[in-house]
Amino acid sequence: MHKKIVLLICLAASGLFAFKGFEDNKYFEIIKNLEIFTNAYKEINHSYVDELDPGKLMRQGMDAMLEGLDPFTNYISETDIEGYRYLTEGRYNGVGAEARKMGDWVVVTEIFENSPAHKAGLKVGDAIISVDGQNAKGRTESDVMAFLRGVPGTKIDLLVRRAGQDKDQRISLERGEIESQNVPHQGIVADGIGYIYLSTFTRDAGENVANALSSLKAKNPNLKGVILDLRENGGGLLNEAVNVVNVFVPRNELVVSTKGKVPEWDRSFKTMNNPIDKDIPVVVLINKMSASASEIVSGAIQDLDRGVLLGQRSYGKGLVQNTKDVGYNAKIKLTTAKYYIPSGRCIQSTRYKHGEPVEIPDTERAPFKTLNGRTVLDGGGVKPDVLMPVDTATGIVKALLDQHLIFDYATQWTLQHKSIDSIEIFNFSDWDGFSAFVKNKNFEYISGSEQKLKELRSTSASENYPLDADIQVLENKIKAEKKGEMARNKARILHEIEQEIVGRYYFQRGKVRKSLKNDPEVEEAVKLLNDSAKYQALLKG
Repeated sequence: MHKKIVLLICLAASGLFAFKGFEDNKYFEIIKNLEIFTNAYKEINHSYVDELDPGKLMRQGMDAMLEGLDPFTNYISETDIEGYRYLTEGRYNGVGAEARKMGDWVVVTEIFENSPAHKAGLKVGDAIISVDGQNAKGRTESDVMAFLRGVPGTKIDLLVRRAGQDKDQRISLERGEIESQNVPHQGIVADGIGYIYLSTFTRDAGENVANALSSLKAKNPNLKGVILDLRENGGGLLNEAVNVVNVFVPRNELVVSTKGKVPEWDRSFKTMNNPIDKDIPVVVLINKMSASASEIVSGAIQDLDRGVLLGQRSYGKGLVQNTKDVGYNAKIKLTTAKYYIPSGRCIQSTRYKHGEPVEIPDTERAPFKTLNGRTVLDGGGVKPDVLMPVDTATGIVKALLDQHLIFDYATQWTLQHKSIDSIEIFNFSDWDGFSAFVKNKNFEYISGSEQKLKELRSTSASENYPLDADIQVLENKIKAEKKGEMARNKARILHEIEQEIVGRYYFQRGKVRKSLKNDPEVEEAVKLLNDSAKYQALLKG
């Protein structure tokens, strides 16, 4: 049997590469290493001391092989296909819920509005105890989500544990095709200033942004500017990025070109339609998680001097992926090209650490020119015209989020409140109640400084340096500072609680609308759109 496998592989490989012949050392190396891999895989499965899962072993081998290329070239197994469809198309077959592992159980963290999960009465905070009779204790969130996905029209029975109830509850759902809203909110954020939030570049993203702008213009004839929010938008379909740019840019304008190893695959993408508005002032919001298609849009808007970018430098993903079938409904998502925006620059970050891009100094980035002659740089993401400080949950706020205390408190709070005021009016003010909840949970966290001191204590002891007394002094000072840390971060913690509570009643659209309250980047964008002279000066450089 083993010899047949090797023979088949060799025949397939020789047929594929016959036009080159074995004199080409590269192709001989491919065939040789395929045989070595097959032999090793067979021997490991046959002779390893413990019982192995052949599929899992192959997955580990595939992941290790692709890991050395770039973070975006991945193996997509048959069980991953529905998740991949959701990320690229914005739709998948399932129940319309997201979940996360919390302790022993996977807990529902988001319900999509009007989904089967919503209609069946599943709630955020429900712990999934079993799926179709199969115990879910100790299962990963990937395992549970794979159970929930399936053919539309098929049924699934869940046993869930709900806060405030003595008995576990059975919920029956019928799977359907779930489609997310890539424009969950549009509206007016200040007098004459519109706002459009684009969460992902899935199917019809360009059309939905166009409709949003048209609606804003129709309802507000004196609209004098628009904010396009691409923060936390990890990208998606390249053609939808072109369509979004086309909302603001005339027909036949180059947006992006792709170039790879095979010249015949190189392509240029231009706008194909008339814009909704080619003159209205635009501010595009980006941050470090704005990637790929978000960077095509923001980079093209910057290169064409069509609008002002505000926020933090983007992620730095200038690679194009295509999927290739590898049999048994599995695929490889493979990087086949790099993309280049109108100035000719590629924003791809060439350095990674633990799968994340590493900051590249401006001195090491090549200069390019925008349409108006402004200098912009390649590599390492798109740098905004107006830089804003990073607004990231740190310290005690991050600990409260990571340990799910804000999530759990919102779950208990909603049990006692059947409804809340409208999104903009709702204001959470029970600080004492939340503080008591946290205290009752015996909340503790180790700060970054404490962790460093712990490492220093261990290292200094191994090197026989007498630093214990000095380290203890610093630890005491940190503990004293931590006592007032929760009170010092009260405003941010209240904001996070409000976000979580609003999402329980008004879903994702509610979270987006609530997040606009006291949003420093939106406020700065409004100021800029109200200051025509400054806006124009930024575009002229």
